[in-house]
Amino acid sequence: MAGVSDYFSIGSTVSCKTCYDKEIEGEVLAFDQQTKMLILKCPSSMNEPNLNDVHIVNLSLVSDVQVKNEASSPPTNEQPMSLNLQRLNTRVRNQIDVKKRMVKALQAGVSPDGQKLYIAISKTINEVTWQGPNIVVWDKVTIIPPYKIENVQGNSNDKAFTHIKKVIQQYSNVLHTPASVYARILV
Repeated sequence: MAGVSDYFSIGSTVSCKTCYDKEIEGEVLAFDQQTKMLILKCPSSMNEPNLNDVHIVNLSLVSDVQVKNEASSPPTNEQPMSLNLQRLNTRVRNQIDVKKRMVKALQAGVSPDGQKLYIAISKTINEVTWQGPNIVVWDKVTIIPPYKIENVQGNSNDKAFTHIKKVIQQYSNVLHTPASVYARILV
């Protein structure tokens, strides 16, 4: 475990084991000694050669840290690129919202099909809630188990009703297309 006095040079390769037993190895982009936060640049998890994953690691929650390769040259006086904090904060908020929606879906105590449909709808529509086992969208449309097109309830003349039926139809089509990337993710 890294102590408070440890310092990680920019450009060094560091490996750490998180509290979730996940190994993260990458190049040090930044280290804040006060907060014990380490930013690592790792190869893309999507195997894209032009992209990298960036991990922000709280060293207080890490069980093991090893410097695999120390930076060969001392950092230059060149200023590092500034971060667009507004954009980063927006990304953080969006990811928190996504995770909250996923937790809501899992806590509802409904079938996996209902959970998956809830998550699929909530990716594009924010006003989605649970009412018991039912999915309620925009307070106008209710989808009851088993969450098929024929289980959509609401004013059939309302645009929201029609839109939700289309969303469920597209969701069903995606699930039944084996070549679809989404089918592999959602099933």
